[in-house]
Amino acid sequence: MPRTLKSIQEVVDSKLCSGCGACAYMQPNEIRMVDVRDEGLRPALSPGADTREALKACPGIELEHRDFKGQEPVEEGLADAWGPIFSMWEGGASDEQLRFAGSSGGAASGLAVHALENLGFALVLHVGADPDVPYTNRTVISRTRDEILSRTGSRYAPASPCEMLSVIEEADGPCLFIGKPCDVAAAQKARKHRPKLDRNLAMTVAFFCAGTPSTNGTLALLKKLGVPDVDKLSSVRYRGNGWPGRFVATESEGEPSYSCTYEQSWGEVLSSHVQWRCRLCIDHTGEFADIAVGDPWYRSIQEGEKGSSLIVARTQTGRRYVEGALEAGSVTASVVDPDLLPKSQPNLLQTRGEVWGRMLGSRLAGARTPTYRGLPSFRFWMSEVPLERKVRSVLGAARRCVRKGIAFRSVF
Repeated sequence: MPRTLKSIQEVVDSKLCSGCGACAYMQPNEIRMVDVRDEGLRPALSPGADTREALKACPGIELEHRDFKGQEPVEEGLADAWGPIFSMWEGGASDEQLRFAGSSGGAASGLAVHALENLGFALVLHVGADPDVPYTNRTVISRTRDEILSRTGSRYAPASPCEMLSVIEEADGPCLFIGKPCDVAAAQKARKHRPKLDRNLAMTVAFFCAGTPSTNGTLALLKKLGVPDVDKLSSVRYRGNGWPGRFVATESEGEPSYSCTYEQSWGEVLSSHVQWRCRLCIDHTGEFADIAVGDPWYRSIQEGEKGSSLIVARTQTGRRYVEGALEAGSVTASVVDPDLLPKSQPNLLQTRGEVWGRMLGSRLAGARTPTYRGLPSFRFWMSEVPLERKVRSVLGAARRCVRKGIAFRSVF
């Protein structure tokens, strides 16, 4: 039997860290997050720190789905592959500036502004560009619409929003949290052990995610685009300002001198720098959130088309929240058939199956893997993954584990 992970350092050494920052929130005196350029944000531990408390919130080692089946109205036919779906819409922020600046329809931004302006939420905790090093991220607190607007757009770089969950815990009212699926899963685990966090974490929003590239991924892209000195950049945007938007790096004088399409930035460079834990991830569509948002890739985008988002209510609370945002005019969207979710993310079902193969290959190499309960993958390995890719996923994972130096860790 593989040995149980007993410390955050073992999680890091096994390459199972997602970089969410929850451990730093759980034990701030012993853990802080640092950027490991070729991997991602990682916890740095004080000498001799006992991190068993932090392990309670770690999404990298274990995820278990809450019991949502049988709760009406859940789309039972999609639940095993796509998580709970209580309702789904397509649309975006009613605020045209938010919609244009957002990565798709600016739905997450519109939902955040609704919390602040219509529901009296104390704050929104999310991620924005670091103004000092704009190709990196920092966790930010937004309390106004203008702050939300200034921090729109996806950030395909390491981020640890959970490290500041204490801000929500100490807030004087309800708060909204926006993050990657693993960030939201970590926040949901943490709230079980922090009553004040549980009280104030009123709404969670996740965005669809294909993985987190390392800082070196962005630096490789900037190099490919011919940026001579990254220290002179004043702004780096990965998407937005149109749908799906372009990668744009702006120099100090304010002119966008370096740019490429979203497909070129993600498909040709950034995706090859995704951290190992993401290769073993089953949840790419925010199954643990109240609300998940993402691109409706089920159709081709017309030139100059207004951005659009799929908005998925993952809980009854999330459904009521979206309905309130629609009624208040913060979001403009129409109810759509939940079958558009798999059509919008046509590769994710195969990816879910391939994760089972990667887990098998990792275990055969003696590497540690996450534990999943209530998130099936074997059936999709059998039904959705062609034989050639089955073999490649198993053998490729085993080779990667050896190359990364994590083989045989499960037995020592």
